[in-house]
Amino acid sequence: MIVGTAGHIDHGKTALLEALTGQAGDRRREERERGITIDLGYRYASLQAGAEQTGFIDVPGHERFIHNMLAGAHGIDLVLLVVAADDGVMPQTREHLAIVELLGIPRALVVISKCDRVEPARVQEVQREVRTLLAPGPYAGAAQFVVSSVSGSGIEALRQALLSAQRDVQRRSSAGGFRLAIDRAFSVTGAGIVVTGTALAGHVQVGDTLLLGRAGKPVRVRGLHAQNQAAVEAWAGQRVALNISAERLGIEQIHRGDWLLAEWLYATTQRVDIELQLLGSETRQFEHFSSVHVHLGTQDVTARVALLQGEYLAPGGRMFAQLLLNAPLHAVHGDHLVLRDQRAQRTLGGGKVLDPFAPARQRRSPARLAQLHALAEAESLEQALPALLAQGATGLDPQQLERQFNRLRSSWRLPEDVSVVATRQGARLFATAHWQALKQEVLVQLARFHTLEPDQLGPDRDRLRRFVALPLERPVFISLIEEMLAAGLLASSGPWLHLPEHQARLSDADMALWAQLQPYVQASGFDPPWVRDLARATHSEEAAVRLLLRKMARLGQVHQVVRDLFYPDATVRQMAAMLMQVATEDLSVQVVRFRDVLGIGRKRSIQILEYFDRVGLTRRLGDQRRIRQDNALAHVPRDV
Repeated sequence: MIVGTAGHIDHGKTALLEALTGQAGDRRREERERGITIDLGYRYASLQAGAEQTGFIDVPGHERFIHNMLAGAHGIDLVLLVVAADDGVMPQTREHLAIVELLGIPRALVVISKCDRVEPARVQEVQREVRTLLAPGPYAGAAQFVVSSVSGSGIEALRQALLSAQRDVQRRSSAGGFRLAIDRAFSVTGAGIVVTGTALAGHVQVGDTLLLGRAGKPVRVRGLHAQNQAAVEAWAGQRVALNISAERLGIEQIHRGDWLLAEWLYATTQRVDIELQLLGSETRQFEHFSSVHVHLGTQDVTARVALLQGEYLAPGGRMFAQLLLNAPLHAVHGDHLVLRDQRAQRTLGGGKVLDPFAPARQRRSPARLAQLHALAEAESLEQALPALLAQGATGLDPQQLERQFNRLRSSWRLPEDVSVVATRQGARLFATAHWQALKQEVLVQLARFHTLEPDQLGPDRDRLRRFVALPLERPVFISLIEEMLAAGLLASSGPWLHLPEHQARLSDADMALWAQLQPYVQASGFDPPWVRDLARATHSEEAAVRLLLRKMARLGQVHQVVRDLFYPDATVRQMAAMLMQVATEDLSVQVVRFRDVLGIGRKRSIQILEYFDRVGLTRRLGDQRRIRQDNALAHVPRDV
């Protein structure tokens, strides 16, 4: 169990821990000189003989050191809210209480300290004041202990309450990737660099490789301590010290706020969708796009807050919001965070991370807000997945979901109505009904294309993607098309896609012009006339001839070898067969031999070879070319 303190400055938090543990702690020189706690303090003690070690985190109470208090408050199991009997509830009592409530710390005990300085009536008055303070929140009715750290009065009762709580604290799940937010880093003579923090998830053992900080530098775990005891492995919920090593790793490279993460979990972000709660103590509305400090784990970064359901949030209200961070941050679904004002002088509120990989566009759309509602209510990936899929028009990235929920795909339980689509950039998840609906939309839009362009065989993949206008990334759309081709829903003629029953139809004018052009094109052998010559021979407009021949190329009747030079399909196949005849045993081709067998000039021969390069029959290697046997033209009968 990890216990943290909270409360106003000089209310006896440090003295209380000394009385509980018998340890003076590791107070710094400036803290001893000033008589206050400035930074985090750590102690470990067994509350009774044979009991497990309990970790204690002492936090500063001064308002100027709230950022340090926030770094120590994450990941604790129980908070001791300390209120001095002489002062009663003070400003940092209220702010610390608000912070631990926002962080979702599960349990709290109240300690009325310095009871030896006041009369019993004053103690009772402070107890009533504290009960009133706690009544609206999750710690209403929390047990109170009246103690004196000087005389020891009440300390044993508090110790027994902590022991009871320790028995009730459930061990956190070690599932998922290891996460540790670093709060200290120092060098140890003979050992090297040591970092400490609270393990928030997963487990780690000696020999593991983790990724460190924003750069994701790989480091190796050379040794570790868990709850201040040497160990070979540690789990979530423990205070952990890790002796790490890496090439060119210096202590100056490590800072409070850095993370140590499992390799597969590492992914930084600068857009995070959260469920934002504004404290009821705020005196004015929170405005859209306000600047804040974001505290998550031990990290403190600045950001702007984009409200997603309005322009203002009233005190005490809740709303979905997106954090636009000024520096990379690591987070997973369910993490709690705290927001402070732009000058870091007061706590505004906090929230729960819903999606650490928030979209930049359509963030206020009804579909996106429906996803956020599902994420806010879900405790697990399985609970959120149906709604995410139902509103996920572009599909879901499994790798991103793994990092969002800190759950490897091997542990998921996917519903039966989910389609896992393989793409060149990895898998995507779609609701099966939606994936089939996408296919139907492609068929509907392709039929519309055929109606609008009856003289075209069909569009290529990219033109079809633009025409259909589905909100799919190109790799996903290509996978959709490939599935439809494999199922016979679509057909392809070269690069052109069309419905299986579709045949391009030329207009009457085009058919008449083609009847005039066809004899010239087919009777010219290996040296057909140019477009301008065909136009002159048929007394036609040059632009009309060019347009028609391009249509015929899409129909596969002719091939455009260079601009304005078209060969009949039969002639191209004949030239391919002749190319195979002059190829050597290693399938290499010499330009001179190909020129001689065609009986045309070198320039035209090179143009034809370059066309074969483009369609994949040949591959150029320096001054030579080599036949690619996987091309359909390489298998043309040689007597064509």
